[in-house]
Amino acid sequence: MTVEDSGQIRAAEEIERLRKALDEETQRSTEAQKQLDRAGADFEEFISVTAHNLRESLRDVAAFSQLLGENCAGRLDPDGGMFIARIREGAASAQALLADVVAYWATGTGECQSSRTDMEAVLRQALRLAEKQITERGAVVTHDALPMAYGDSEILAKVLHHLVKNAIEYCGEPVPRVHISSKRVEFNWVFSVADNGIGIDAAYHDRIFGAFKRLHGKERPGNGLGLAFCKKAIEWHGGTIWVESTPGAGSTFFFTLQPAD
Repeated sequence: MTVEDSGQIRAAEEIERLRKALDEETQRSTEAQKQLDRAGADFEEFISVTAHNLRESLRDVAAFSQLLGENCAGRLDPDGGMFIARIREGAASAQALLADVVAYWATGTGECQSSRTDMEAVLRQALRLAEKQITERGAVVTHDALPMAYGDSEILAKVLHHLVKNAIEYCGEPVPRVHISSKRVEFNWVFSVADNGIGIDAAYHDRIFGAFKRLHGKERPGNGLGLAFCKKAIEWHGGTIWVESTPGAGSTFFFTLQPAD
């Protein structure tokens, strides 16, 4: 056997060893992915069952506190009436928080199934969701013509709803004014939601997108999940979201989506 033959044999043996090692690593990775998938499915079921049970409990608290207030009407002192009202408010707040937590958790857990979406229709749905806030504050909401984009219409409607609702809630003027527009920038549509609100200091521009990160505590309504949901939803669509703002001069939230034209 020549030196050349010996070298070829060793090379072949090394290649075979590496192939077997690669096969073993692939098998381990496949098994690990299966375990991860099983764990994800188990956790999803756990979240679903837990959310269902909590909804039932909160529904009971809300319903029976209302019945208690009605049955005891006229027999309670002012403190008793206030306590029942606080129980009902707490139940409603917990129900809203649970709904937002489930929505936040569910968004981004799978592959985004985008389709051609009419952002005009998405905005109409978002404004229907925000109708109560708009009416209560007498807000003026305007918009430019919006384009077609790739996305999940239901999720994007929730994104715009949160942004419009926040713009109204954090308005420092007697009449909240919100304007929604879009512009094409290179390969993306950039959507914007501008307001005449109190503005946000630059030090907090990134922080406000974190879950449960609230700048004003209980001074303002909300649970700190709205902007976190928006960030997660837009990134799930492959886009980005950010804010430009100066205290006292309003805020403009921007997000990008892929064009569908």
